[in-house]
Amino acid sequence: MGDLFKLRGELSARSNTILGFVGIALIIFVWYLLTMGSDPVIDPGILPKPNDVRTSYKELFLKNALLKGLCLSLGYNFAGYFVAILVSIPIGFAIGLIPFFRGAFQKPVDAMRYVPLPAAMGLFIVWFGIGTELKVYFLAFGILIYLIPVVVQRIDEVKSVYLKTVYTLGATDWQTVKSVYFPSVISRLSDDIRVLTAISWTYIIIAETIGTGGLGKMIWSIGQRRGRVDVVFALLILIVVIGILQDRLFVDLDKKFFPHKFQEKKKAAHTIWTDIKSYSIEVLVLIGVLGYSVLLYQHMTMANGTESILTYLFEDTLWVIHLIFLMVIAYKANGIYKRFILKPKVVKTA
Repeated sequence: MGDLFKLRGELSARSNTILGFVGIALIIFVWYLLTMGSDPVIDPGILPKPNDVRTSYKELFLKNALLKGLCLSLGYNFAGYFVAILVSIPIGFAIGLIPFFRGAFQKPVDAMRYVPLPAAMGLFIVWFGIGTELKVYFLAFGILIYLIPVVVQRIDEVKSVYLKTVYTLGATDWQTVKSVYFPSVISRLSDDIRVLTAISWTYIIIAETIGTGGLGKMIWSIGQRRGRVDVVFALLILIVVIGILQDRLFVDLDKKFFPHKFQEKKKAAHTIWTDIKSYSIEVLVLIGVLGYSVLLYQHMTMANGTESILTYLFEDTLWVIHLIFLMVIAYKANGIYKRFILKPKVVKTA
């Protein structure tokens, strides 16, 4: 039994990263072996050659506006998440905390998880057309039918000892929600939102098959209809990479905003690699803000009737991109204010 428990031992973050790259390299090597030569083990119509997938990115970028498709999919994804979170949290709190709403709506909300969303696409087309609203609200609905029950569950998981403490101190209902329920639920809900990232990409690809769209439309129109298996593989790999990056972004934000969740875990030794990672993230954020500022200036100074770069890339989802960058700028400005303006003064003693 002792050996069995040793199998579940945790590796360091650096070891996990190294083993992850080893695993990816092994998959690519096996892929190459199965498709190499003029008479490969697996037909190219089923499994394309790695080099064909690699070269298809150049074609997609130059001839099929890959960058625009990527930005559109990201815009739909971010906008759908924003709408879903904005709706799910207040509804979830109302069902979780108010007995009337729990009795009246908990079972209908739970039952909505069994709705086959692809089959409901026709209803969304009737309600919202085939434009941006269809994709954003379809994705938002796909997320919130899972997120609302999770919010209720997280409310039920709040420990009674915290509630008894605030009641003993004479807290009102609103103070209890603000100081106990909301921080506890939001800190745990961040993990659930991160897990739903993968589901959101599934739904957005389905929605993008209708009308104009991003990566999902490209998979359907270029890959499947033309029989370009290499293009399908290239776009699927791109989506997987984006999903992994989004997942890491959620993890880093979780550590930054809810550090108490990681206090019990063993802290990794401080190395030069952690400094490089932190510095790289700060540089990338700075480059992103500066790039956005330049594009925003170009967007605001364009003549009427002329399409700016931001409008071309994100179309009707540009509002959520503005919102994201405004939040990033506000967060950085608040950090600078606390660090340099509100930093504690050193009192000199004689």
